[in-house]
Amino acid sequence: MDLVAHLLNSLFTMASLVEARDPYTGGHLWRVSQLSYLMAQDLGLPPEAVAQITLGGFLHDLGKIGVPDAILHKPGPLTDEEYATIRTHPETGARLLGNHPLAYLAIDAVLKHHETPDGKGYPQGLAGEDIPLAAGIVGIADAFDAMTSTRPYRQGMPINTALDIIQSKLDTQFDRVLGERFIEMGRTGVFDEVVGHSEPGVRLQSCPSCGPIIAVPRRTRSGDIVACPACRTRIKVVGNHEDWMLVPLPEKESAPPLQLDPDLVRAMAHTIRTALGESVRVSG
Repeated sequence: MDLVAHLLNSLFTMASLVEARDPYTGGHLWRVSQLSYLMAQDLGLPPEAVAQITLGGFLHDLGKIGVPDAILHKPGPLTDEEYATIRTHPETGARLLGNHPLAYLAIDAVLKHHETPDGKGYPQGLAGEDIPLAAGIVGIADAFDAMTSTRPYRQGMPINTALDIIQSKLDTQFDRVLGERFIEMGRTGVFDEVVGHSEPGVRLQSCPSCGPIIAVPRRTRSGDIVACPACRTRIKVVGNHEDWMLVPLPEKESAPPLQLDPDLVRAMAHTIRTALGESVRVSG
């Protein structure tokens, strides 16, 4: 493994810690990364730019590692004070990237994905063309996945409903050019294999005891015992990734909670490394 590949793996590992802490995200980082990738590809950007935006999509929530569990896991709407804490995550993520030799590849997406064209976003209140392309793409992908993902207190929206909401917020929350292209892609089914999945071809599952989504990795084998990351019920997995059956067991969790598949993370890092080619520089 060359130095750049090793450094990319370290970034993916950092981001994976966020998903391991939040029992309800169920592949959110992978989905935002893939939605961002599809958008960047559709715009005809150079491979190096597509790779950076894909990486930024995976790392965008890095700063949530600093959000207290009581807020991150709250099964309902946040108070104003709690929301103010959540709003610190872009700056926290930028600080965590700090002096990482590849920080420049993802800093725009991490720090600025909640900036909005009307200047009412955060943390810097940027507006219009001051918002980097990577941040605009990742911001749309992040919002779309939040709307279409199931949470304990609400069912995920249908794709077309989420696209209608994006349409209603063009020029305010979302860039018009990017938003209209994203909507067109969504209407034609481009995102169907991403929404409701935790990795390519692997659908999210519902916990038979508490309901929240579970990302069962492809490498899981029939008969394996896993644990719901929300209620900690032990679950026996039967079948295969195309047709899992989840059987709750009477004992509470004594199996490790499900986390991002390390094989998937390594594969993504390898893909990005290849796309970056010789354009990548290692700083510091």
